[in-house]
Amino acid sequence: MTISGNGPIGIFDSGVGGLTVASAVKQILPAETIIYFGDTAHLPYGDTSPEAILHYSKKITDFLLGHNCRVILAACNTVSATVWEELEEYIGNRAIAVNVIDPLVNRVVKSLKGSSAGVIGTKNTINSGAYHNKIKMVLPGLRVSSLATPLLVPMIEEGFVYDDISNAIIRAYLSDTRLKGIDTLILGCTHYPVIKNQIRKFYEFRVDVVDSAMTVAEELRDILGAGRGQKTSDEMADRFFVSDHTEYFGKIAGIFFEKQIRLEKYDPWKQVM
Repeated sequence: MTISGNGPIGIFDSGVGGLTVASAVKQILPAETIIYFGDTAHLPYGDTSPEAILHYSKKITDFLLGHNCRVILAACNTVSATVWEELEEYIGNRAIAVNVIDPLVNRVVKSLKGSSAGVIGTKNTINSGAYHNKIKMVLPGLRVSSLATPLLVPMIEEGFVYDDISNAIIRAYLSDTRLKGIDTLILGCTHYPVIKNQIRKFYEFRVDVVDSAMTVAEELRDILGAGRGQKTSDEMADRFFVSDHTEYFGKIAGIFFEKQIRLEKYDPWKQVM
């Protein structure tokens, strides 16, 4: 399926996590323009009601559509797990709608090694059963164990990575008996690739730790079609919006995109475009 048009790719998440997906999209599709929105004023979404998540997602979608985005990529597992059907219907034919769960599930079921898999994510993602149910539909004999790890998102958003605090929290979660003996661990939150190496080290690199970033980017490339031209000087630059400024957001954005990122603050709930 090839989509015409040259509008930007709109990507959103509750915070910095979606930057892992945005960075992968930029690697796979360097000629595309990205408009990113991090809803830092309302993070984390993991403990938020589905009604509130849908409300936030619709407002952000309207904001991205207002910037002529031809793709709306929900780079948030909580959105993808809890309100995706409603949001996809809301987007309708105004843009291509992409979530982060379906591409990852498709990849896992095709390349899974072993007989057991674990999933970690926010409370909303885990309680929805999205990963568990979709994987079991294809591989009913696979043992799938799920564990909510709610402290990881605020830990990452506050910049606690590669230190004793983060290692202690990661160790406490991954030592849970529900994850004992797994062959594959699915990172069911786009924040978690930030600590992927710490997780792999905990397992002494014996467990296949998978996340959605590159898989979703490759899926998007397939949807848009090959042969995208190189960006020209008169095309718009990538833009990064947040609903509230956080010190760590700008820092991690710069790391992912290997340059200083200018953040623009915008509150879709108080302003009219």
